[in-house]
Amino acid sequence: MATSEGAAPAPKTFVLGLTGSIGMGKSTVSNMLREEGVPVWDADATVHKLYSAGGAAVPLVEAAFPGVTAAGAIDRAALSKHVVGNEAAMKRLEGIVHPLVAADRAAFLQQFRASGQALAVLDIPLLYETGGPGKHGCDAVAVVSAAPELQRARVLARPGMSREKLEAILSRQVPDEDKRKQADYVIDTGVDVADTRRHVGQLVLELRRNGGAA
Repeated sequence: MATSEGAAPAPKTFVLGLTGSIGMGKSTVSNMLREEGVPVWDADATVHKLYSAGGAAVPLVEAAFPGVTAAGAIDRAALSKHVVGNEAAMKRLEGIVHPLVAADRAAFLQQFRASGQALAVLDIPLLYETGGPGKHGCDAVAVVSAAPELQRARVLARPGMSREKLEAILSRQVPDEDKRKQADYVIDTGVDVADTRRHVGQLVLELRRNGGAA
């Protein structure tokens, strides 16, 4: 249906949420999506930008927790001392950072919706833990997954990681089994990389063509 000016309305941008527990290969899949030409918004990268020198969060977080900046950026180790194990402090930090992250995400989506982009991806590690797909504006969710033994082997190979740290991280995340049940799509990274890449390419083609219809 044409608009009053006679031009057809821009097609709707389908928003795919991408998530997965630690060690599941989400970053690898995110890069594969970029290689397919899909714009990807990265929640972790956004927080890093906000905490870096000149970032919008720096003066606000410093005002709330004096002494947590170094060289004009947030010192994460210093900030952790204020908030880890202190739920009230963590809530205060989230009250500062979450609106800034949400604004950055909204600007990303607005940009690509205005350009008529058929598909955009929101890479959100804690998507289910922070309100679910509806809160983040996702039309569907793809969960990146692998066998538990492979997940643990990947994570324990990281420098400074221990079984205790891994268990603490997993205790704060929705179990992979539950994520898989709630997901619209599951991307397996426990197979050959070429197979994962092929799956990603097929998913991108499907979503661009059908607007997310399975």
